[in-house]
Amino acid sequence: MAPVDPKLEAGWKAQLLPAFQTQGFAGLKQFLQEERAAGQTVYPPASRIFAAMDETPWDQVRVVLLGQDPYHGPGQANGLCFSVADGIPLPPSLKNMYKEMATDLEVPAPSKGDLSPWAKQGVLLLNATLTVRAHQAGSHQKRGWEEFTDEIVARLNEHPRRLVFILWGSYAKRKAQGIDRTRHRFISAPHPSPLSAHRGFFGSRPYSQCNEILESWGEAPIDWVSGLS
Repeated sequence: MAPVDPKLEAGWKAQLLPAFQTQGFAGLKQFLQEERAAGQTVYPPASRIFAAMDETPWDQVRVVLLGQDPYHGPGQANGLCFSVADGIPLPPSLKNMYKEMATDLEVPAPSKGDLSPWAKQGVLLLNATLTVRAHQAGSHQKRGWEEFTDEIVARLNEHPRRLVFILWGSYAKRKAQGIDRTRHRFISAPHPSPLSAHRGFFGSRPYSQCNEILESWGEAPIDWVSGLS
């Protein structure tokens, strides 16, 4: 777990150092230490807890995709929301994301689950809760992560660059309710989960919508496909 002087990408560290020094974060750190001391397996690995920020430096963020909780199966969570390591079967929500991509962009659906190629282009893949106990979905919610990631969202609201927020489902929409909509742009749809994808996620065209916004700002589009096949 990160110490008070965390090992984190320099730009993010400058933004978040006060959040690391709060009593709330100290309590979160203690909770994670107790989990491991009790023999619990925690995902993702400690080295990947802050992967979203390490792989998308502060000054390179262009798009923000908000998730809720890491995957809780063995080998799945890699610190990026909706993403799994290559070689791990695609979870249902990611399958639906790829299905929509194939329709939206008229490309074959990708086969690899590691979304690092998106992160490296400026897509911040941020979960609201950054850890989970193995096989127990939501087990690390309401332990302090939400307040920490609320601070990340608050800092993103003040980002010098205009950002595109992709919000899937009611939880993500609530998480971003304080974002200044006069500066930043939102793309909203139901969650890609099989429980809700047919209620409006399919057909929402988030990938092309995002690129249209970026290009209207004079920025390069995201290559959503390369590196995922």
